[in-house]
Amino acid sequence: MSRFETEVLTQPGNLAALTNLSGKWIDRLRERRPMRELILDMDSSVSETHGQQEGSAYNGHFECTCYHPLFCFNQFGDVEGAMLREGHVHSAKDWREVLESVVARYRGLEVPFYFRADAAFANPEIYEFMEAEGYGYAIRLPANDVLQREIEPLLRRPVGRPSNTPHVRYAEFVYQAQSWGRARRVVAKVEWHKDELFPRVGFIVTNLGRSAKRVVRFYNQRGTAEQWIKEGKNAVRWTRLLCHDFVDNQVRLLLFVLAYNMGNFLRQAVLPRSVRHWSLTTLREKLINIGAKVVCHSRQVIFQMAEVAVPRAIFQAILEAIERLRLPKPVPG
Repeated sequence: MSRFETEVLTQPGNLAALTNLSGKWIDRLRERRPMRELILDMDSSVSETHGQQEGSAYNGHFECTCYHPLFCFNQFGDVEGAMLREGHVHSAKDWREVLESVVARYRGLEVPFYFRADAAFANPEIYEFMEAEGYGYAIRLPANDVLQREIEPLLRRPVGRPSNTPHVRYAEFVYQAQSWGRARRVVAKVEWHKDELFPRVGFIVTNLGRSAKRVVRFYNQRGTAEQWIKEGKNAVRWTRLLCHDFVDNQVRLLLFVLAYNMGNFLRQAVLPRSVRHWSLTTLREKLINIGAKVVCHSRQVIFQMAEVAVPRAIFQAILEAIERLRLPKPVPG
């Protein structure tokens, strides 16, 4: 991208339009593939810096000099919102700026809404926001002495010979921290593993009505967000934020997000079921960055490709699926 193009995109109006473009693309896809529920996963990431980029700072958690971008995904892996932030900020900083616009887009959609996040987002403002918007949420809660006392009976080692499989127990109770305006439901999971002296304990604050075990299972599925962040780093290299100015790197991140979403749309909408498990890296190497011999005839152009990469039947199915996504031609009036 030229310097002139970057300067154009960094203008406030263009930057705002670029920020909202991912959401518009997702809405177009959902017109063809409606969803039965919406699950939003929010997580932060690290983009290491290696120069004097504006906003770059040392982050003690990641132990490097970096930027600290924030992402919001839906359950299909689409990036609903993204924001580049300075390297030293807290993981939950600017959550409202990212999440509020995403939530606003889906208001009026008559499907169940859910939200998941790790302990960095255990914030009463987020709980209140989600409750006001009608979202069911499951957010990991940092442990403290009060929470530990609530599950004290579960912290005693089970009697008998330890089994090879973990011994798992669940609990639930009502809890109110000093910063909360009211009490909320907390679910606990305690795992005793063979050859480990202490149990593994996790707490989740939630407004879901399902059983404790199902709440934990629902929360654990948010690990896919970490996988999608890894795909963004590996497949489209969205950590390559090499400009000096912070706003220029924000533009680069948003363009990388658009490229990621395009690949994810391709995976959802046109890949046959047998290869829908492909990562974006595999998709890029087998369908996009692949060599072909071009043979031109008077009436047609033939692309000759190695069938070892993509079998003929799969490639034909992909082309047919892309054709079905075309908008119908307007009927002459």
